[in-house]
Amino acid sequence: MWQAVRDFAAAVCHDDLMKQPVPCPSGFLDRTRDLLGPKGFTRDPDILRPRLTDWRGRYTGRAFGLATPASTCEVASLVRLCAQHNVSIVAQGGNTSMSGGATPDDTGASILLNLARMNAVRSIDTAGKTIVCEAGMVLQDLHDAAARHDLRFPLTLGGKGSATIGGLIATNAGGTQVLRHGTMRAQVLGLEAVMADGQVLDLLANLKKDNRGFDLKQLLIGSEGTLGIVTAARLRLLPAIGSRVVAWAGVACPAAAASLLELFTTEAGELLEGFEIIPDSSLEAVLEYLPAAKPPFRTISPWHVLIEFAASSQASRDLRDLVEHLAAMAMERGLASDAIIAQNETQAEALWTLRDNISPAERARGPAMQHDIAVPVERMAAFMEHAIPELERRFPGTRALAFGHLGDGNVHFHVQAPRGSEAGPWEMSDGSRISAAVHDLVVEWGGSISAEHGIGQMKLAELERLHDPVALGVMRAVKQALDPRGLLNPGKLIRANYEAGDTLAPAKTVA
Repeated sequence: MWQAVRDFAAAVCHDDLMKQPVPCPSGFLDRTRDLLGPKGFTRDPDILRPRLTDWRGRYTGRAFGLATPASTCEVASLVRLCAQHNVSIVAQGGNTSMSGGATPDDTGASILLNLARMNAVRSIDTAGKTIVCEAGMVLQDLHDAAARHDLRFPLTLGGKGSATIGGLIATNAGGTQVLRHGTMRAQVLGLEAVMADGQVLDLLANLKKDNRGFDLKQLLIGSEGTLGIVTAARLRLLPAIGSRVVAWAGVACPAAAASLLELFTTEAGELLEGFEIIPDSSLEAVLEYLPAAKPPFRTISPWHVLIEFAASSQASRDLRDLVEHLAAMAMERGLASDAIIAQNETQAEALWTLRDNISPAERARGPAMQHDIAVPVERMAAFMEHAIPELERRFPGTRALAFGHLGDGNVHFHVQAPRGSEAGPWEMSDGSRISAAVHDLVVEWGGSISAEHGIGQMKLAELERLHDPVALGVMRAVKQALDPRGLLNPGKLIRANYEAGDTLAPAKTVA
């Protein structure tokens, strides 16, 4: 569905950009075609158009064309060619960025780089439980590859059918298993990347200890393609799940959900894999959006939690008994008003389907300002109970809601527009003021304006307004050092000193 939304936005709102030829440096196109061949480079408007608009449909840009190299060597050669012709590069994976981080600007001075042809498993070490795969591999394919060896990759999210490993690394993706296993940073044991000058940085060695200075892979993880282009990664794997138990409970408020989380964490320890909080209004939106879906139970509750427990085969025997015991404890202590436990995988997946469709369901209801925020875990419930009525008071007619990874201190905080609002004008006026107010509250509570979706172009100004100036200075210095001409994903995450006017630095001869 969202591919159709992007197609429509590009075709209707920005089709004139596609019709106008983009000026291109002399000789660049011919040399690019010679380098990549007909499979590796295209300017076909029908192929380009959906890739020029972001997932939310807020940003649309232009590009010389779409490059799809087939090897790290081709990526390196392309980067050197772009440097010679002063062409900037916007790396794009599954084009599911929530912050406009993979969309080119409207100058048309960039080339889109997609690594879909680089999607192979280079090696898998079943004994050491690691896998080396290329950056274009789709997350679901990685899950399948690991499962064939009775292993699993411990990170998943709603967009697993389109999100790529390179994109997940570039944004330090989170997902629904961070509570137990951590973000993408915790999964990456090594990586390979092409730097802005075309050199290949090889950090794929499988070493338990390596104390040779800076941990450069961590610098690239979460850099949103602004410091280098990840082409491959060594990732950690875990034993396949022996069994999992998924439960759904109704709770009175976020504070009750936090108490429930504390109980389950104490009693279940690392068996607790995920803990998601969902307001009843979001559940209603999903049931409206998916007519075939059914509510978990008939009891009406203002808030819900979706909980997953998982165990290896050695520890799976008594897992269901433990969950049934915990559900009974929650009911006895008044922490939950009702609860169900999925009896099979079909029921478990049906519960997760409700959670995974909250964002598209909310979007179908009309315009909203979406915020991906984090505060300390122990303060999140209090933050939600304070911020939701506060925002609705400040902006009459709006409706605030929060859902997501309560156990990680990360929720998606949405503020829906008053009925009848037109998306574009409302987002530019009241919407921008709402986002500033949400971010101010988050900072007051000791939090972050971006927990897992990155900064992209959407939060660039807000990061500069609210982030520690010393940290910003260090980030600018790193950007200046590694990409001195601003060729890699310009206008995203951080503006280096030379980008005040959003122009590239003067071209230099690159060997």
